[in-house]
Amino acid sequence: MARFELKLPKMGESVAEATITSWLKEVGDTIEADEAVLEIATDKVDSEVPSEVDGVLVEKLFNVDDVVQVGQTIAIIETEGEGSATTEAPKETTTEAPAQTKDVEQTVTSAQETAAPIASNDGRFYSPLVKNMAKQEGISQSELDAVTGTGKEGRVTKNDMISYLENKDSKPTPAVAPTTSVPKQAPAKQVAPVVASGDDEIIEMTRMGKLVAHYMVESVQKSAHVQSFIEADVTTIWNWRKKVKDSFMKREGENLTFTPIFMEAIAKALRDFPMMNISLQGDKIIKKKNINLGMAAALPSGDLIVPVIKNADQLNLVGMTKQVNDLARRARENKLKPDDIQGGTYTVTNVGTFGSIMGTPIINQPQVGILALGAIRKVPAVIETPEGDFIGIRYKMFLSHSYDHRVVNGALGGQFVKAVKDYLEAWDAKREM
Repeated sequence: MARFELKLPKMGESVAEATITSWLKEVGDTIEADEAVLEIATDKVDSEVPSEVDGVLVEKLFNVDDVVQVGQTIAIIETEGEGSATTEAPKETTTEAPAQTKDVEQTVTSAQETAAPIASNDGRFYSPLVKNMAKQEGISQSELDAVTGTGKEGRVTKNDMISYLENKDSKPTPAVAPTTSVPKQAPAKQVAPVVASGDDEIIEMTRMGKLVAHYMVESVQKSAHVQSFIEADVTTIWNWRKKVKDSFMKREGENLTFTPIFMEAIAKALRDFPMMNISLQGDKIIKKKNINLGMAAALPSGDLIVPVIKNADQLNLVGMTKQVNDLARRARENKLKPDDIQGGTYTVTNVGTFGSIMGTPIINQPQVGILALGAIRKVPAVIETPEGDFIGIRYKMFLSHSYDHRVVNGALGGQFVKAVKDYLEAWDAKREM
């Protein structure tokens, strides 16, 4: 028999760790190649870790809520055949069962030591992720020691930190006193009482819902939000899409929606105004080389996620349509990968999907702008012609541009959204697909 070390795979650029949310297999279960063994979660995406081999799960090296680094061994699978599936050199002599057990124990010990969390002065342990969150939020060691832990042996998890930060502003900071043990009264101090009548239903927020709430509050506190609104006449686009959508479906096998058309115009406008395609880090402006459009999408659960169209300005309309449809489909099916939501430089959200004519979206940090697309409406409008003005029926929509006034002034914010409008209104009615 051989032993295979199942490691946490690389999950995309800048993703260094993940939290185990559930084990799908138990010790002793038979596993087939490509079958999911456990579920993990990064900041925004839940995904599964499949086995690379056929075999039997013999060891689980981490528990639910443990934080695992990319490349760490998380489980050991026993496979058919001689030798070892790890990096150990093959042995010519037959290995006895006690020696095999010892090897497994050494592997478990090594993995656990590698993932050893950081200890505070009073002996309480914290993972590197929790320590980083505390550092970023300015939480002192004594304050961190008072946070209630729901993980193994009372350890503080990422969700514990998020809950603590959300409730921090509404409760007085607990008095700091030296102690040699974890405070037993912490739950009553840190969790605000739920006020509800007997007929009210109390619903626990999802993990992703808590993360989104945290990011939205953080964005509003960090960026100076200001909005510019403009109305675009999309009658030509409406009529053109109606004319070509059936032939497009037959030829490309894709449904042509308005979204890729709008994305194409936004990508062109970002190329014209590169100072909208930036991020802000402290007092340094990072001017992005690539135009990566985030596309806010609603999940079946009601939560939001923002998959990213990479190098959007280099795609033609067919390529843009395929990207939009693929990301939207995988978002609905909860099949997005961590890399699918990384690297966005500007975000677009379609509030018109829900009937809203305009909105004031919150910036997706560390970006400096986000554009809301309103519903397309059939409205009466003044039409100017060389023969005079008259009233006609047109298809129009509002574009709502939120931007960070710390680095984007009103002139740039207004010029950018005006450029998007101009690209939409200049659509070629005779354009061929």
